[in-house]
Amino acid sequence: MAFRTYLIDEISRDCAAGALTRREALRRLGMLGVSGSAAGALLAAGAGTAGAAAQYGPEPPDTTTPTASGPPDGPAPVAGTDVVFAGPEGDLLGVFAAADDEPRGAVLVIHENRGLTDHIRTIPGRLAAEGFSALAIDLLSREGGTANLGADGDPTALLGNAPAERLVADLRGGLDELARRVPGAGLGVVGFCFGGAMTWQLLAAGDERIAAAAPFYGPAPDDPDFSGSPNAAVLAVYAGDDDFVNPTRESAVAALEAAGLTHEVLTFEGVGHAFFNDTGRNYDADAAAAAYAALLDWFDTHLGAPGVTATTA
Repeated sequence: MAFRTYLIDEISRDCAAGALTRREALRRLGMLGVSGSAAGALLAAGAGTAGAAAQYGPEPPDTTTPTASGPPDGPAPVAGTDVVFAGPEGDLLGVFAAADDEPRGAVLVIHENRGLTDHIRTIPGRLAAEGFSALAIDLLSREGGTANLGADGDPTALLGNAPAERLVADLRGGLDELARRVPGAGLGVVGFCFGGAMTWQLLAAGDERIAAAAPFYGPAPDDPDFSGSPNAAVLAVYAGDDDFVNPTRESAVAALEAAGLTHEVLTFEGVGHAFFNDTGRNYDADAAAAAYAALLDWFDTHLGAPGVTATTA
């Protein structure tokens, strides 16, 4: 599934569910290159399926105070630090949190389609408290960073217009930085929504350094081939009520099997898209805690895999 199609659909569903005004939805669709007539028809069609859109549960703007999405008895998050590091074409931005003592692995965190929000900024600290040094990358670094976009800079449209090759190159820059900061540690990747889609894209682009990956409810690319990431053990997380992303699950699993990759598919029934985001309308505490525990177990098992170490590209 093309990123642009995925993001256009998300905007339409946001509007149908009342999370965006029609005017704002038209503006965002226009930024993605959708003509006025086509955008109007798309929103009119979406309005007829408002119930399904509400069930899909697009997240509202990330303005509430984040809370811990992991188990309630988990350790207090480690403080993350804003970092600037070298990318393939200029500096990249992110938030890094270092695990104490000997890290159990190093994890690249990929944000949703709203960029490096406050919610995503908490995740490196949560992982670091569990022993995994982590870096949340800002894929809008080339635009000055999510926090500096201003009122007219829509993250969803900017990400949708960015070539996939550029995004993958920046993600590899994030892996390079993790390898530099945590030498010798196994490299993992976790992404949410758009970030889940980018996790699949990174696997399809191929990177032998990745020891474990966990795409959360992200659509897989069309006709995926993951053979270029032969060391990656993949935990694919889906929401049972996510009627847009779930149709890509079968092809993703088939590609994982064809590539001979260790994998597990977790589908949490009765919850919607973005159930892990504790600032969103679809947040489900029980499903989020269970998914987070499974994620930690997966990283604990696979980031220490023999022969898979973090080396720069």
